[in-house]
Amino acid sequence: MYIEIVKNRKSPPCVLLRESYRSSGRVCKRTLANLTALPNNVLILLKKVLSGKTVSLEDDENFEIIRSLPHGHVVAVLETLRKIGLDTCISSKPSRERDLILSIIVTRLLNPRSKLATARGLSSETAFCSLGEELNLSNITEDELYEAMDWLMERQDKIQIKLAKKHLTNGCTLLYDTSSSYFEGSKCPLAKRGYNRDKKEGKLQINYGLICDVEGRPIAIEVFEGNTSDPMTLRSQIEKVKNKFNISKVIFVADRGVITQARIDEELSKENLDWISALTSKSISKLVKTKALVPSDYKEKHFAEISSPDYPDERLIVCLNKALQKERHRTREELLEATERELNAIVKATSRIKNPLKEAKEIGLRVGKVKNKYKVGKHFLLDISEGKFSFERNEKKIAEEGLLDGFYVIRTSISQEIIGAEQTIIAYKSLSKVERAFRCCKTTDIKIRPIYHRLAKRVGAHVFICMLAYYVEWHMRKALAPLLFEDHNKAEAEQRRESVVAPAKRSFEAESKALKKRTQQGLTVHSFQTLLSDLQTIVKNRIQLKGAFASIFDKTTTPTLHQQKALELLGVKI
Repeated sequence: MYIEIVKNRKSPPCVLLRESYRSSGRVCKRTLANLTALPNNVLILLKKVLSGKTVSLEDDENFEIIRSLPHGHVVAVLETLRKIGLDTCISSKPSRERDLILSIIVTRLLNPRSKLATARGLSSETAFCSLGEELNLSNITEDELYEAMDWLMERQDKIQIKLAKKHLTNGCTLLYDTSSSYFEGSKCPLAKRGYNRDKKEGKLQINYGLICDVEGRPIAIEVFEGNTSDPMTLRSQIEKVKNKFNISKVIFVADRGVITQARIDEELSKENLDWISALTSKSISKLVKTKALVPSDYKEKHFAEISSPDYPDERLIVCLNKALQKERHRTREELLEATERELNAIVKATSRIKNPLKEAKEIGLRVGKVKNKYKVGKHFLLDISEGKFSFERNEKKIAEEGLLDGFYVIRTSISQEIIGAEQTIIAYKSLSKVERAFRCCKTTDIKIRPIYHRLAKRVGAHVFICMLAYYVEWHMRKALAPLLFEDHNKAEAEQRRESVVAPAKRSFEAESKALKKRTQQGLTVHSFQTLLSDLQTIVKNRIQLKGAFASIFDKTTTPTLHQQKALELLGVKI
């Protein structure tokens, strides 16, 4: 190929890109393109290239990187969200409101922050600017994000119904549990004082109940006032499942703090719903007194079904976790010894020569401060009098409590023909998946707390967004398991377990990953957050060419082998 200039008499010359070829022994030429419109400096460079010369943009100082935006982690989360269909669950029609909600969900996973910081991050040249470009969002304001949250709350029921249709069927098993998160502020009508799981004294809180499928995938969440007791949240969940999800037959799995005897009698039985729960420690002690449960019978076995006239039409499955039994024995002894050390200090204070403790009232105040410091004060017999104090362990009470260490009793309304004892135990222990969802939402990843919103609907939207973010995280963790410290070979792990009651064991591959911090292929093993941080180093560079090739374009850095493997597992291309 070559460039040929064809002169014209009364007009500028015509610049053509031509090619020579032979035909019937003759040299011919044909025109490939008309280059007349190109600038002269571009034509000069093009002639050099066609003549075989090297043209270096860097040498000519025509190459400049305008900015670099972290990009890989954004694409990984956003494309996973789209791949699992969450965007269409939120709204089947594209809209700016939907894109704003998607941006909030993604930022909850990447770097949870306030709505003001999120708006600035999406609109300016920062870590989230790449997300703003992917969603074609610009000029975002804080108020617009709040309006999008209000828009989402109006669609919450529809979204949860879509998720239920996608993952639940009639007769399925549902996992349900409750938790709470504390507030900063006092203006929200939902914020009340209640049982504070976050151990934040003096803080108001909200409660919320989460429904998951049997695999731990979140389906629906509901916010309650902070002083709502756990059992009182069950009624609305039953109505939601039956009336909104249109599921008439379901097995509710919840802890003993949620499914109480009152809820069984007043709600579950009346609605003809099956359930799986557990007995309280007080109820288990009563079984021991009536000889329905004999702890000594479980020296060689881990579980067994029993019956009791106190629980007609129910199955009771006694389980003994022997590893937990040993741990409880060890922990109790440590707490007793720690309490004894502090009580002995008071004994010495009553017998010291200088300024001894004399008054019984003063001794009692000192004892009261340390008695239940380690929650074992009930196991001590105390003798307080003027100028004297002594104590001793209540060995009988300690032995009675120790007798039930490691025991728990599962109760269910389901007949053995429908679900066996082992399957019932597995279903109950699946509640740990809901606890993991709360852990990810509250601490490690999504950071639902503390809550700063004042309007009840905004609090509901905030909690719902955190649930949707965990829905994305759940799918990402499942796909990325080979690169994470998680065990992705569950079948082998179950085969290694001593019994269904015994603590779960990890597969050999998972143990190898934990020990060597490397996969079998030699790739680095990550936590979920450190893997996202690694993907963040895939950068979108905005490049500007000056001079002859003046233009602006984007170029993404080439992923490393480890990053490429993560993207392949997610089914994402950059």
